[in-house]
Amino acid sequence: MEEKIQKVPTGEFHSGYGCVIMAAVVGVFAFIVWWGYYTLTTMDAAIAAITQSAPAKLPEIAAVPGLEQRLTVFAATVTAGKPATLKLTVADLNALLMLAPAGNNGSYQDMLRVKALDAKTQTIITDASLPMNKKFWEDSKRYLVGEVDFTLEMTELGPDAKVSAVRVPGKPVPEEMVKGMAMYGYMGPYQNDAKLVPVLKAIQSFKVEADGLVLSTVK
Repeated sequence: MEEKIQKVPTGEFHSGYGCVIMAAVVGVFAFIVWWGYYTLTTMDAAIAAITQSAPAKLPEIAAVPGLEQRLTVFAATVTAGKPATLKLTVADLNALLMLAPAGNNGSYQDMLRVKALDAKTQTIITDASLPMNKKFWEDSKRYLVGEVDFTLEMTELGPDAKVSAVRVPGKPVPEEMVKGMAMYGYMGPYQNDAKLVPVLKAIQSFKVEADGLVLSTVK
């Protein structure tokens, strides 16, 4: 006769264990909800403290004679697979803001003006009037008006510009806010232009000089 093997529990199970586990799960979920709410409300208050209700009027952008021709020559050379270098002055960079298509928050020509180039820190310094939603589910805006510095970094799509510093006159800008802004690239509108994609991808290096930004297809 075959003997049946019976599994005998070696430890005592208590129904309270399940309650403890469920309480832990509920506690973690509640903490996540609380932390999300705390972060949103805290950051919202921080943004409100350094923004204003109306945008700033930025200086008019002047046309740059010969810029379009230089861009065309650079693009043609790059497309032909030949090495090329392009140097863009402050005036050139501002003129290029006019080429960015408008997005949900408006156009770059309404938000940014390049004012200086810092060769020592490799940054592009701008005057800014950046729109920010008052609540992420609403379309009402407030505006960060001050100076915003950008640094360039190389990506699979070519150079991208990211926020590296923010200054609002008379108001301290939270470091966490700057870190949050630094997560996003500002070259998106140009990277979505089919004509510019191969040109941007061909750029392999850059250098910020006092009198211009140098882009090159050579590393």
